[in-house]
Amino acid sequence: VSYLLYICAMKLSAKSIKQRQLRQMKQKIRRYLMVCGLLLIALLGTAKKPIKVACVGNSVTFGYGLTNRETTCYPYVLQQLLGAHYEVKNFGHSGTTLLSEGHRPYIQQPEYQAALAFKADLVVIHLGLNDTDPRNWPNYNSHFDRDYQQLINSFRQANPKVKIWICLLTPIFHPHPRFESGTRDWHAAIQKHIRRIAEANQTGLIDLHTPLYSRPDLFADALHPNAEGAAIMAKTIYAALTGNNGGLKLAPIYSDGMVMQRRQPIVFRGTANAGTQVKVAFHGQQQTCTAAANGHWKATFPAMEAGGPYEAQIRTKGERRDLHLIYIGEVWLCSGQSNMEFPVKATTTATEDLAHADQHPLLHLYNMPTHFPTNAEKWPKAVLDSVNRLTLLDTKGWQVASKAAVASFSAVAYHFGKALADSLKVPVGIICNAVGGTTTESWIDRHTLEWQFPSILYDWYHGDFGQPWARKRALENITLAEKTATQRHPYEPCYMFEAGMLPLKGYAIKGVAWYQGESNAHNIELHARLFRLLEKSWRRFFHQPKLPFLMVQLSSLNRPSWPEFRNSQRLLTKQLPQTWMVVTSDVGDSLDVHYRNKQPVGERLALQALHNVYGHAVVSEGPSCIKARAIDGQVYLYFEHARSLQAKNGPLAGFEVAGEDGVYHVATAKIDGESVVVHSAEVPHPTMVRYGWQPFSRANLVNEAQLPCSTFEKKIQQ
Repeated sequence: VSYLLYICAMKLSAKSIKQRQLRQMKQKIRRYLMVCGLLLIALLGTAKKPIKVACVGNSVTFGYGLTNRETTCYPYVLQQLLGAHYEVKNFGHSGTTLLSEGHRPYIQQPEYQAALAFKADLVVIHLGLNDTDPRNWPNYNSHFDRDYQQLINSFRQANPKVKIWICLLTPIFHPHPRFESGTRDWHAAIQKHIRRIAEANQTGLIDLHTPLYSRPDLFADALHPNAEGAAIMAKTIYAALTGNNGGLKLAPIYSDGMVMQRRQPIVFRGTANAGTQVKVAFHGQQQTCTAAANGHWKATFPAMEAGGPYEAQIRTKGERRDLHLIYIGEVWLCSGQSNMEFPVKATTTATEDLAHADQHPLLHLYNMPTHFPTNAEKWPKAVLDSVNRLTLLDTKGWQVASKAAVASFSAVAYHFGKALADSLKVPVGIICNAVGGTTTESWIDRHTLEWQFPSILYDWYHGDFGQPWARKRALENITLAEKTATQRHPYEPCYMFEAGMLPLKGYAIKGVAWYQGESNAHNIELHARLFRLLEKSWRRFFHQPKLPFLMVQLSSLNRPSWPEFRNSQRLLTKQLPQTWMVVTSDVGDSLDVHYRNKQPVGERLALQALHNVYGHAVVSEGPSCIKARAIDGQVYLYFEHARSLQAKNGPLAGFEVAGEDGVYHVATAKIDGESVVVHSAEVPHPTMVRYGWQPFSRANLVNEAQLPCSTFEKKIQQ
C-alpha cells in the first residue's frame, strides 16, 4: 500500500500542485516508507524459521516404484501432515546400506553429504533393509552397531541440537526371492540391533514394522510399499515427531457392559498423545500411567473375584471416557468357521431360545460378525478394498443377552455361555469372531507361519495347501481385483488372525472354544500340523502358555475324508496339553454341513469346560476306547467314561473289524458292563477295529450322560 501511495504521489501533476507542497509530500512518504521498512526488517528478524526435517534412508524413503514419486513418497506426505512450519527433505538413495563396508554404503552417496549440509533439526533414519543382502550381513554384521553410531554422531556434529529418530525396518514379505535363504533371519537380527542402538545412543525409536506387517497387499515386490503404505509410514513418523496420536482412545472391546476375566489382573489399555498422563479410576482405586512415545498406555489393577456392575473413568487433562456396567467374571473366545458362526435364529430351537433370551442377565455377548460373507459371488472393488484394510468384521460392543442380541449370535457360543453362566453363577462374557469357510491357516499369525511353515504362504490361491473348494471360492470372490496376486481374502493364511484376533490384543480370556475343520478336512496331516501351530500362536498371543482349548469334532456328513478326519481330531486332543474335544457325529445332517441342532454342541462344550477347567464333578465326554484285545476270535473293547454304556435309538451299531489283509467288515457288537464285545464271522483273526467310520455315521454308543463315543480306530492286542 505504501509503495502504491508513493507511485501515485510521483505521478501527481506539477501543474496542479505547488512545487513546495509536492516536495513536502515526497518527504513525508519517504519517512513513512523508512519506518515501514524498519518494521519489516524487525518482523523478519523475529519470524520463526521452519523446523528442518531430514528423511534419511534407502529406496523406501526415496519412493522407489511409486507412481508420481515426488508427491507420494513418505517424506512428501509427511510434509503435508506437518504443515508450513516444517521443511521436510527427502535424502533417500536406492540400494544403499547402513554398513560402511556394504555393497553400496549410504555414507558414500551425495544424499548423505546433502543431508549433513541441510543441518536438520529433526532426522529420521530408515536404513538396514539392504544390509540383509548376502554380500553384507554375513560378512560385516559385527560392524552394524558401530556404523550406525557413527552415522548418528555425524548428524549431531552437523547440528548439536538435532533430535534423531531411528526406525525399525519396514517388513520384507515371503515372496522376496531370498526370504528363506537368509533375508528373513537377517532382517529379524537387524531389528534387534536397531532397538539396542536406539537405547545406547538415546535416540527416538519409530516402529515402521508393526503398522505394515499385516498389510502385505501394499508390497507388490515384497519389499517396497506402495503409496498407501508410504502414507502409513508418514502418519507413523508424524505421530512420533509430534506426539499427536489422535487423543485419548480405547480399543473397541472396551465398552459398556463388558466382562473382564476374574482372578487375572484387570487391565485397561488404549492410546493417547505421547507423554500424556492418563488417570484410570476403577472400583475405588486409581492408577496413573503415561502414554509412551508410540501413544500406548496401560493401567493395571489387582485381580478380582466375580462381581459388578462397576464403573471406570479414564481421563487425561482435556479428555474423558466413562465405562458403565463393567462386570468381572469368565471370558471365553468362540471362534472358527460357519458352524460356530451359525446363528440362533436359524436353529431348530430358535423359537424357545429367543423366547427366553432375556432371562440370562449374567450372560454378556461380544459379537464380531463379518461385513462380507464369502458367498458365491464376485466382490465389488469397494469390498475388496475394505477386505485389504482388514475391516472385515463388525462390532456393536458388549450386549447383555436379549432377543435382539441373541438372534444373530452364534448358537453354539450362546448355548455354551448360557450353560456356563447357569452353572458358575457369575457373569460370563462370550466373544465370537467366527467366519464361514475360513481355514485353519487363516487364523495363525504371520510370524509363526513365516518361521515354522513358510511354504504355505506362497501363492495360496493356486497351491495345494488350500482346500480346492476354499481356493475356488476365494478366487471367485476376488475376480474383480486389480491385482489378484496381492488381494487379501479371509481364507488365506494369516488373514483372520490379522482381521479377527489383533483387535482382541491384550484382552484377558479364560479359554477358547474352537469349531473349525470343514475347510481343512481334505488333508489330515496338514491339519494336524496347522492345529498345533494354531494353539501355539494363540497361547503366545494371549500370553497364556496353558490356555484351555475346547475343540468341536466334525459332525456326520457324506464327505469321504470325514471319518479319518474325526479320528485325527480325537488323536490331537489326546496328544496336546489343555485340549479337549466334544463329539457331534450324532447330530449331523447327511445332506447339509450346517446342521441346525446346535444346542447339544454348546452344552457339551460347557461340560468339558466345567469339568476340566473349573473342576466340577460332571461327566464331560462320551465313552473312549482305551484298549482292544482279541480272545477266541472276539474283540473286547475297554472304555473309560463308560458308566451305563448303552445304545441310543436302536441296536448297537457302527463297529467294524479287519484282519491282516486290512479289509474291514461290519461286526456285531454287544455291551458287557463297561466293555463292548465285537465279532465278525468274516474275520476269524481280527487285528484292527474301528467305530463310526462312515462319513455320515449312525454309530450310537453313549454313556450315562447320553454323550456319544467318538469315531476311532485301534490296533487289537493278541
